[in-house]
Amino acid sequence: MGGVAKLLLPVQGVPLIAHTLAAWQAAGLVPLVVIRPSDDALAEVCHAYGAEVLRAETPPAEMKISVQLALKHLQRYSLPPNFAWLLAPADMPRLSPAIIARLIDQHAAAETKSILVPTICGKQGHPVLFPWSLASQVFELAANEGVKALLTRNPVREIACDDLARYEPFVDVDTPVDYQQLRDGI
Repeated sequence: MGGVAKLLLPVQGVPLIAHTLAAWQAAGLVPLVVIRPSDDALAEVCHAYGAEVLRAETPPAEMKISVQLALKHLQRYSLPPNFAWLLAPADMPRLSPAIIARLIDQHAAAETKSILVPTICGKQGHPVLFPWSLASQVFELAANEGVKALLTRNPVREIACDDLARYEPFVDVDTPVDYQQLRDGI
């Protein structure tokens, strides 16, 4: 995005990340956001929208490092055996609370060790639900591997969410063109 703080870009009068955080809250969850050490403006917005903020000591070079920091943070709590963690990039302003709820319901009903991945028209998206038992594997990833590698090493169950898609909920914002399309079409 050319050095622009994309998560703070306005979308319908609020920062882009506010839409993502609202989806987590609408699903009854408190989002945990990992930020860079000097990202005070982002921290302020995240706190204002009810997120827990975890400030990294050094800027995370990749998403995997942010996930590792978040998982270490969660390990401090006494977690139930069926605990799961959900993962989605922060730049997904159309993240769906209904899809989040369906993944949680499917995890609770099946008591499975499978990773749950939502799909729409056969296309995989976010958030992805990981059983807590797989958290240790994130720390075992090779330097050239991302969290997505867990999907090739563990059972994965796709959860069809076509009936929940009023719009394309898997859209993220990576380029100025993505941002313009989002602003024009949200």
